Amino acid sequence: MQPLIGITSDYQKNKDIFKDPAYFIGENYILAVKEAGGIPIIMPYSSDNIVIEELLERIDGLLITGGNFDINPAFYGEMPIEKTGKFNEKRTVFEMEITKTALKADKPILGICGGEQLLNVATGGSLFQDIETQVNGAKSHQQKIPKSDPYHPVNIEPGTKLHSILRCKTISTNSTHHQSIKKLGKNLAINAIAEDGIIEGIESINHRFILGVQWHPEYLYKKGKPFERLFKAFVQSCKTCPERREGE
Repeated sequence: MQPLIGITSDYQKNKDIFKDPAYFIGENYILAVKEAGGIPIIMPYSSDNIVIEELLERIDGLLITGGNFDINPAFYGEMPIEKTGKFNEKRTVFEMEITKTALKADKPILGICGGEQLLNVATGGSLFQDIETQVNGAKSHQQKIPKSDPYHPVNIEPGTKLHSILRCKTISTNSTHHQSIKKLGKNLAINAIAEDGIIEGIESINHRFILGVQWHPEYLYKKGKPFERLFKAFVQSCKTCPERREGE
């Protein structure tokens, strides 16, 4: 049976794109999950813990997507600096709660770009609010070329789950972020680092599949086997035992 993959969504209430308020997410996330063998489910926000628990009970894995916003530094005990971008409080609160609940339940999680950052903050870590002004010697991580084109190399740490999935020591990735991990979250390990020292990937040392990458593999999975393997490994980890499914 194909696993259900809950995908966090974005929300728009103005009329720039949709006539009415709408939850939405990029098609690339949907296609990457489907082609890896999963059934994608787009999840609206909720602040009700019972709803979050019921939702998590029904899905087999959680995909935390990226978005054009920053996590409020209050979540990791800091005040915003001048270069911190806009916040999406409702989305961040929902993603934070469902991520913490998924961690407790040992449900597989894949965090992509901002999803990787949220995963780090949800486990007690912090972020550089702006790489350019807070990290000496760091290069720009906001590419001006299309997301479908690789931008800079990333070194994959040997002996990590990510290394066993990608099967390579270095990989060229796309890059659309101005924030990055500063303090690592509890029970997380670094699995990928850019040449300028920016952390590009993390994974849990205590769970069967909790993994985050700072790039956007959903734009690259058709261009390279390592990115395809990442989604397949995630979906495979979400497959539950037949006994649980048959008893539902």
